[in-house]
Amino acid sequence: MTRTELDETTRAWLTLRLTPGLGARSMLRLLERFGSPEAVVRAGGRDLETVPGLRREAKEALSRKRTLRPVEEEWEALRRRGWGIVCLGDEDYPENLKAIPDPPPVLYVTGLPEPKDLVAVAVVGSRFASPMGLLFTEKLCADLGRRGVTVVSGFAMGIDSAAHRGALKAGGRTIAVLGCGLDVVYPKPNRDLRRRIVEKGLLVSEFPLGTPPLAGHFPMRNRIISGLSLGVVVVEAADRSGSLITARLALEQGREVFAVPGLARHFRSSGPHRLLRQGAKLVESAEDILEEIAPMVRPSWSMSDVAAGAAGEGGRDDGEPNLSEEHQRILAVLSEEPCHVDRICRECSLGAAQTMALLLDLEMKGLVRQLPGKYFVRL
Repeated sequence: MTRTELDETTRAWLTLRLTPGLGARSMLRLLERFGSPEAVVRAGGRDLETVPGLRREAKEALSRKRTLRPVEEEWEALRRRGWGIVCLGDEDYPENLKAIPDPPPVLYVTGLPEPKDLVAVAVVGSRFASPMGLLFTEKLCADLGRRGVTVVSGFAMGIDSAAHRGALKAGGRTIAVLGCGLDVVYPKPNRDLRRRIVEKGLLVSEFPLGTPPLAGHFPMRNRIISGLSLGVVVVEAADRSGSLITARLALEQGREVFAVPGLARHFRSSGPHRLLRQGAKLVESAEDILEEIAPMVRPSWSMSDVAAGAAGEGGRDDGEPNLSEEHQRILAVLSEEPCHVDRICRECSLGAAQTMALLLDLEMKGLVRQLPGKYFVRL
């Protein structure tokens, strides 16, 4: 369970988290030196001087018991929203995350981490992804979600959002790691996606409430994304991007790194191609990931769930109920590769107006998606 009352220990954790100038690594050094958050809070100025690397601002704030805001105010704001905190050493602290060198001592959460989150994969990539990159990501994460894999990402526009959407679409679980406070809606276009994740998954942040999404927060966020996961998949990314930072952190944490190949010489492909040259595992489907992570998890999951997922993945066939013969002819033409409406008309021997009406109907049923330029793909 998350902490349900403001006892001495919870108060001490929040005091440390709200201390100006005190980051995760400094907090870990303090805990190692004094043994508990309560002991850190009780420590005097002379004792604090013995801790290496502690910023002057943090030493003064701890000595004077000065926090960014009153602990009671932070606690009440969490309680009012039904949120909580999970702290290092708590029973519900994520198992994967506690194994990294610098785990966040305090996690703000909208719900509870679950045991099944042990089998988690991070999927990250460009904020300015291509339509095909977004489609691939949604399908990949839907396939992972159907197999019981928790999908972790960073809630940014582009690939991150597609990863969360794919997992939710399949009824799977997803964790969004924020680079701001839990109460800060960022990016704003993701407001509805945020609501769905709160209902069906988990929002996580190491930052106090009200913290804005500053640029320096995102590398810190990235270590949590990789730390929660058994491996990191990079779909589309430039050669210098936050996604490659996440991949590097994954390697440092002993996680698997995967990459999805793209078009040669395209700037969105340069990041994944660089990772592939450095030994990342190539990903063309969910099976490529499942084969790698299977030995890391219990045998009963690794074999039976993969088999069940493969059996159920065939998708919708031509016998989909409530579809006319014309609907089925259009589905037979479409695949994951974009197909222009003119070609659909030719191959199905249908008029343009009738074809567009049928495609709209299929899109409403969630079977196809329209791309810019009157191209369509099958989902």
